[in-house]
Amino acid sequence: MNVNGVVAEGFEPVREAFAANFETLGDRGAAVAVYRDGHKVVDLWAGTKDVDGTAPWERGTAQIVRSATKGVAAAVLLLLHQRGELDLDAPVGRYWPEYKTAGKERTLVRHVLAHRAGVPVLDRPLTPAEAADPELGAAAVAAQPPAWEPGTDHGYHAQTYSWLTGELVRRITGRPIGEWIAQEVAGPVRADLWLGLPAAAAARVGRVGHVDAPVRAGALRTRPKQAVADAYADPASLTRRAFAAITPLPDENDPAYRAAALPASNGIATADGLARFYASLIGEVEGGGVRLFRPETVELARGEQSSGPDRVLVVNTRFGLGHMLHGAASPLLSPGAFGHPGRGGALGLADPESGIAFGYVTNGFRTSVTADPRAQALLRAVGTAAAAAR
Repeated sequence: MNVNGVVAEGFEPVREAFAANFETLGDRGAAVAVYRDGHKVVDLWAGTKDVDGTAPWERGTAQIVRSATKGVAAAVLLLLHQRGELDLDAPVGRYWPEYKTAGKERTLVRHVLAHRAGVPVLDRPLTPAEAADPELGAAAVAAQPPAWEPGTDHGYHAQTYSWLTGELVRRITGRPIGEWIAQEVAGPVRADLWLGLPAAAAARVGRVGHVDAPVRAGALRTRPKQAVADAYADPASLTRRAFAAITPLPDENDPAYRAAALPASNGIATADGLARFYASLIGEVEGGGVRLFRPETVELARGEQSSGPDRVLVVNTRFGLGHMLHGAASPLLSPGAFGHPGRGGALGLADPESGIAFGYVTNGFRTSVTADPRAQALLRAVGTAAAAAR
């Protein structure tokens, strides 16, 4: 595999791991970027722009990053808190009065961020066209009775996170969340990152699709735990219903879907844009980018709010205020590393202790939810290189 781009001295293992992803883990087109203490140390890309195409991936090729968008949406709410415009311990209904119905009156803003709000499902799923209408989505979530008492347990709000976070931002700022991200995050940080893809950037984005992992001779196929498999197979389970809050599943290659702003699922970014965003959360970034989070806001992002069996994902998960806590992803990451994966592919995160910020995007999605093996292989290589450079 011809790998393009550069790595700083000492980070050569990342290039090797990236090439191996194409040779043994089925990547067809992907990019990875890493910053350390605000300086770019890895910038690599390879393969094809489209999962089903032949045109080469180029510097600046972007892809949909699915739930990695949630980390950006969470940062917006934390920034509003940092600016004094949002109280994390206030009821959601203070900002959004229509939300105070059906047993949700005591839902706090922090419950929304930490997947403790209790509304991961909709009794009547929305069509893709309805989901793209932020007012319809917000009204559906506001009317939905909770599946558990808000604040008492946690479960991944796979789709409803879009309307929970988006409506809070709109009520507080008067601006759609995609517009706020463009003006207050992506612009100042100088990151190629969009929620609501503008027409001017559409040609940079590749087609995505499902890819199967190659099976090597003699290798054993891994199977999900029975409880997880049963949950995904049961139409009545919270798992199936949470992911089916938009039914049928949207066409992620549809220009109309990409132009919509669904902060749970349809952000679009380059690997560098994702890594640069996370670098800006923990420090200053080369090239004129600003620092977004104060140190105390970093602690909010990575302070554990939810831990243990997830009522939707049926595995153990850990969340801070909107970000998954990724210390367990690599023994060479600190316990306080935080970020967010995209189902079956993308990953962005920051590790304040090592100064590492990481972004990986791909056009080939697999069936994993929280731990894609390609991203994990790259993280191990980054951790090895960072540890050796200390």
